[in-house]
Amino acid sequence: MHSEKQLSTEINANVPTAARMYDHYLGGKDNYAADRAACEELDKVVPSTRHLALNNRRFLQRVVRTLSEEYGIRQYLDHGSGLPTQDNVHQVAQRIDPTTHVVYVDNDPMVLVHGRALLEQDERTTVIHADMRETDLIFDHADTKRLIDFSQPVCVLFNSVFHCIPDSDTDGPLAVARRVRERLAPGSFLVMCQLVSEDAEVREFVTNFMDQATQGHWGRVREPKDVEAYFEDLEILEPGLVEVSTWRPDTEVAPRQLTHEWIEFGGVGRIPLEKQ
Repeated sequence: MHSEKQLSTEINANVPTAARMYDHYLGGKDNYAADRAACEELDKVVPSTRHLALNNRRFLQRVVRTLSEEYGIRQYLDHGSGLPTQDNVHQVAQRIDPTTHVVYVDNDPMVLVHGRALLEQDERTTVIHADMRETDLIFDHADTKRLIDFSQPVCVLFNSVFHCIPDSDTDGPLAVARRVRERLAPGSFLVMCQLVSEDAEVREFVTNFMDQATQGHWGRVREPKDVEAYFEDLEILEPGLVEVSTWRPDTEVAPRQLTHEWIEFGGVGRIPLEKQ
């Protein structure tokens, strides 16, 4: 298993990470030459990746705004949160209600350093250095217990991260989703999306490329049906499970995913208020 103590706190600039590559695609500065080179190679086969990353970020912001405004969610647990960028979960949610509590979780040591520096003055938000598969460690962490009341509805985010972990009966995405769901109160939400492709060659190339580039810190690009399985027993919010740029767009002219060699696919599920 992957405890907080076992995770490396060393930042290796020579090995790309998904968090730093994502940061580069979003126009951030917290990345290295190795990350940018990996993005360039990836773009040769899947050129829509930068647009995909930007659309995914906008999806995250729309989801948090929707759940805060329309459903009154005031607690967020964000797995694989990545490097701080503009309009993070706590910023979107706290604009609606400043008392909102947010816990970020990431296993990238650079995320921990930058996140804690950013949040030093924010008592309602914290960053935990942990692997997203360590459900018990995350839920029982002192900082999580300080900020999140799991007897009340909470939003748990797995936004564009499940493709970073391989399939496993105990640690794969489906097992993690089930484990988390068991710990949540009725009325809680799970936000889950990941990279998928209908093209077997694209799935194989990206999976192999990212696995080699990140030295094994990768899972696989999956198919839409795999993501649908994560939402078992959940009430799926409209418009359902979709390519994320089409999830409740702000306007009719909002940016859409234009090419579909791979897409970010998922949505928002709610634990029924009365358990089935």
